[in-house]
Amino acid sequence: MALGQQQLEAGIAALEAQRAALGDAVVDAALAGLRARLAALQAPSKAAKRVAELIAALRLQPHPEGGHFREAFRSAGSVRPADGRPARSALTTIDCLLAHGEHSAWHRVRSDEVWHLLEGGPLRLWLLPPALDRVDAVTLGGVDDQGTAPRHTVPAHWWQAAEPLGDYAYAGATVGPGFDFADFDFLRSDAAGRARLVALRPDLQRLLC
Repeated sequence: MALGQQQLEAGIAALEAQRAALGDAVVDAALAGLRARLAALQAPSKAAKRVAELIAALRLQPHPEGGHFREAFRSAGSVRPADGRPARSALTTIDCLLAHGEHSAWHRVRSDEVWHLLEGGPLRLWLLPPALDRVDAVTLGGVDDQGTAPRHTVPAHWWQAAEPLGDYAYAGATVGPGFDFADFDFLRSDAAGRARLVALRPDLQRLLC
């Protein structure tokens, strides 16, 4: 059984208390091993350090959906969507970072959105079509013979959520016509959609907020 931080600290204190009885050489040798293990527990993991590096280097900010993001590009050109919406930027893309335990909450966009896994992963996308008749799962990762790929397009109006299956997932999300908050909804605010999710996959309610 692996020793936790409190157990290691208690063991160090107990050894120090027995220094006179055991002798300096014995105690120092045992303490060296315990202190090394304690330092390893207290140090940030390699993945946690990388997440912090990405947030700093990319100047990411907390995302309303969860995790961190920053808009990386917004086209100067505009298009008028065929569905009657006002003019939108032709294309937008963001950097998106989800650390282990974080998720992008269930939401939908009125434009197509392309996810690109750039680092880390795998990244699981959960998808609920407008018909609200099923929940699909897509895993973004390295290309393999099982159909896994680092890219997936979520069609306009589909509900979607995302979560990393590993330590973190750094992805790009590109929307066309470009993203506008007027075209965005959270599933938690849609009673009919929320009820269907609960009926189809009650376990995925955890991704509503």
